[in-house]
Amino acid sequence: MRPNLPSPATVALPVSPAASGTPAAKRSDWATLSRLFPYLWQYKWRVLIALGFMVAAKVANVSVPLLLKELVDAMTIPPGSPQALLVVPLGLLVAYGGLRLSTTLFTELRELVFAKATEGATRSIALQVFGHLHALSLRFHLERQTGGMTRDIERGTRGVQSLISYSLYSIVPTLIEVTMVLAVLGTQFDMGYVWITLVALVLYITFTVTVTEWRTQFRREMNELESVSQTRAVDSLLNYETVKYFNNEAFEARRYDEALEKLRRARIKSQTTLSMLNAGQQLVIAIALVLMLWRATQGVASGEMTLGDLVMVNAFMIQLYIPLGFLGVLYREIKQSLTDLDKMFVLLEKEREIADHPRAQPLALSGAPTVRFDNVRFSYEPAREILHGISFEIPAGKTVAVVGPSGSGKSTLARLLYRFYDVTNHDGNHKDSGPHGGGRILINGQDIRQVTQSSVRQAIGIVPQDTVLFNDTIEYNILYGRPDAGHEAAVAAAQAAHIHSFIEKLPLGYRTMVGERGLKLSGGEKQRVAIARTLLKNPPIVIFDEATSALDSANERAIQAELKTAARNKTTLVIAHRLSTVVDAHEILVLVNGEIVERGTHADLVVRGGVYAGMWALQQSGAD
Repeated sequence: MRPNLPSPATVALPVSPAASGTPAAKRSDWATLSRLFPYLWQYKWRVLIALGFMVAAKVANVSVPLLLKELVDAMTIPPGSPQALLVVPLGLLVAYGGLRLSTTLFTELRELVFAKATEGATRSIALQVFGHLHALSLRFHLERQTGGMTRDIERGTRGVQSLISYSLYSIVPTLIEVTMVLAVLGTQFDMGYVWITLVALVLYITFTVTVTEWRTQFRREMNELESVSQTRAVDSLLNYETVKYFNNEAFEARRYDEALEKLRRARIKSQTTLSMLNAGQQLVIAIALVLMLWRATQGVASGEMTLGDLVMVNAFMIQLYIPLGFLGVLYREIKQSLTDLDKMFVLLEKEREIADHPRAQPLALSGAPTVRFDNVRFSYEPAREILHGISFEIPAGKTVAVVGPSGSGKSTLARLLYRFYDVTNHDGNHKDSGPHGGGRILINGQDIRQVTQSSVRQAIGIVPQDTVLFNDTIEYNILYGRPDAGHEAAVAAAQAAHIHSFIEKLPLGYRTMVGERGLKLSGGEKQRVAIARTLLKNPPIVIFDEATSALDSANERAIQAELKTAARNKTTLVIAHRLSTVVDAHEILVLVNGEIVERGTHADLVVRGGVYAGMWALQQSGAD
């Protein structure tokens, strides 16, 4: 009988602000806009031309009621008069149609001209965020929650387009049109029309902004809950096998349903307040329209205004209040776009834990280099030091192996050499959190903190213990070691890694898709793909981090010769649990609790009868 599982509410973890990109301190909307402006100003001529078309469209739009007035006044003749056919204003009719067409034409030209600026800015920001995320430290990517973060990035890139669309295509044109209409009303009629319009606009905008600001909390809550539900769904699907192992489909469904229920309630609350906003806006508009038309009809009745004036006032009000009817939606969307954009900019501003020194130069190499760990101390967190003053050297073209129990710090050596972490902070001071340590790691006498990360990683090839593949073809994953190498090079690397015959038996061969994270392949097959792409990269420094841990004994023996060939004339660090894989190493280090307790060749260590000899005896007897 299965034990009672805790309710989802008791096990649900909060979304980390750092992981999801939520800003710690909210910046002003103007500050967010100022960040966006340089991306748009790259297309300044397009922006200026688009603004010109926008003004032209509004001039044409405001001219339509003026022409309509002239058209109506020209037709005010007694019914049945023989002059009726003579006074049909064909020119005015043609002009009226031309203005209507011009409004649409200038609007479409504006969007056509500005489309490149909008899409270009969106592309630049998205690409910069993508590149910056790859530049962030391993710590950030271990702590991130992929679902929530990708949702923030998606909303942020969409927010760029929404912000430009709503502000440039709706808010600014409406303000221009309001100014023009007020000028016409003030010059052609008395100021009463202007005051009615202004008071209505002030009431409308005040009501809209006040209610929308109040509603923002519900919208923000809805977005946060949407990110939580997305994170739970993605995390559960990424861990599909673990869910199946523990028969927890119902448990995951309950957790997801809990998030969806909270999201449903937030959406209903948001929709209810939106209905209140829309009803209030329409009330203000209706009162203003009634007052304006009442005043205009009084003017017609007293002879102070013509029938054309009445038609013109009515047309102005309709043209003015139709876009204003969407002001609440526009204001809300602009505010939300600014919030979404700010979240993406916060991700963009997240500092790199590992950054190149300002004067860093590429790593200088000529052949296989010497790698030296010099009194290296390191801790992921201040309270627990992983490495305690590790010192050893891998001579040029030689192989050094590190063995020891799990948790002794073996893989940490590879991460430090690859500069996923640095042994000290850049300012040399220890902080309250983050990696601490001391010492140096040298490649050919060059401190790797003083050279560029790219050049260090270009010089190192690694076969990791946990191989993760792209959801693409087998050939793509092999060629990832050197993307421009070509099919023949991929085949040669696969043959060297003893996986070519397996690939040839597949129906699609090298074009076979490996699935999400390579899950369509077995652990051994994934590891051989990893070995193949490292062989293809052909770097001067090679790291094998439990490179054969997922292989059976027969394949392990078969591939050992290839690994030796791959390591020939290369500086090689082998991290291993199976001692049979390191017997030929030039030096073996035994690491226990972050300290080197023994070192020497395989034969020397076995004769010494220490920790290594005990491990060897256990593995030879099959007890391990």
